[in-house]
Amino acid sequence: MVEDKTTLNFDFSEYIYLMIPSLPLLFWTFLKIGSTAFGGLMSLIAVVENIVVEKMQLLSHEDILDGISLTTFLPGPISTNVVVYVGYRIRGKLGALVSLLGVILPSFCLITGLAAIYFQFGEVSGVKHLFLGFIPTVTAIIVSTAWQMSRKTIKDWRQFAIALTAAILLITVGGIYLTFSLMIVSGCLGWWLFLPLKGTGSEEWRTRETRRQGGKEEKVTRRQGGLGFWKWGFLGFLGAVVFLFKKSALIYLFLTFVGISLMLFGGAYVGIPLIQEIIVSDRSWLTTQEFAYGIALGQITPGPIVISAAFIGYKVQGILGAVAATLGIFTPPFWLMIGGAKILEWSKRSSHIQAAMKGIRPAVIGMIFAAAWIVGQTAELNGVSIAIFTLSLLALVCWRVNVIWLLLGAGFAGLLFYRG
Repeated sequence: MVEDKTTLNFDFSEYIYLMIPSLPLLFWTFLKIGSTAFGGLMSLIAVVENIVVEKMQLLSHEDILDGISLTTFLPGPISTNVVVYVGYRIRGKLGALVSLLGVILPSFCLITGLAAIYFQFGEVSGVKHLFLGFIPTVTAIIVSTAWQMSRKTIKDWRQFAIALTAAILLITVGGIYLTFSLMIVSGCLGWWLFLPLKGTGSEEWRTRETRRQGGKEEKVTRRQGGLGFWKWGFLGFLGAVVFLFKKSALIYLFLTFVGISLMLFGGAYVGIPLIQEIIVSDRSWLTTQEFAYGIALGQITPGPIVISAAFIGYKVQGILGAVAATLGIFTPPFWLMIGGAKILEWSKRSSHIQAAMKGIRPAVIGMIFAAAWIVGQTAELNGVSIAIFTLSLLALVCWRVNVIWLLLGAGFAGLLFYRG
């Protein structure tokens, strides 16, 4: 009997390992996500949650909520920081890297192409119509994601009260300082309310985490080679710097966006005035009108809004400028997120941290519902938008339609019904 048990355990761990996607598959998955996650911020996170959790079942809803919680305390774009966290949880540091590259590559290529057209011919027609079609569906995706998360995360009236309070405060007050305060207060409430209920929670978490991560981390580490990810990452980054930044103007552009990325607390929307002050008022790289159009393109192209850095970089130094600005805006948050993810995984072994997370997760769900409200307000209030939103929500909740098809259909509807 003992031998049979051992064999079953071995086979199960091997099966779990085989379920982990390869790096090329992970890159392809996030490339598809990055091609369709229009609206940035919570819309991108919602698409990631829909595909990684609902469809592929690689992580849990709680994992996504933990990633969002962590990004609140770190600089950089929230959506791509969550992508880095998800990639790290699935395939370690290399998984984080390929996930980030996959999700930003489509938007980088698209916005660079649109920048070339804009600076040559002026505004691109039809872009606004696509955006008007996307917004109702993006709102539905965010609502559906928050609903699915709340069903599996909110267990009692106390967590419901935390989520409701967070949503109301963010809708009525808003602001980065409120977001920070909500995370801290919710964590303290969670520690106070749920610590007595810890029981076997710590052991269950360890068992689940060992089963999910067991064997995977060792095999991934062995595949990374002698120097390890950090040394290879540094050497690769140094090589890119040497290759790209032969001109002092590119170095200056890169360092400017490095500095901007380290000040982007609370997401890109909070940092837009800061970016405008540096790019338009201080550096005079763009006019106010050009900057506004670049931000608009960042909103209506898939991926994070800070991909507008490529638009700015293209104006300053062409293609290489777009690459330099994009590297500058995403590189520091990537490394900070990797370090933060390591600390979070280590700290979650504490029953005190687990109790605090039971307060933070409902607050994050409230923030997601608030994001749906805020995004929805940017849509035109008419029959077309209401129909697109309703059909999209039904398709997601009742029929589990893939968000990629929904977004493609919404874009077509925008072009069809909003033109002229």
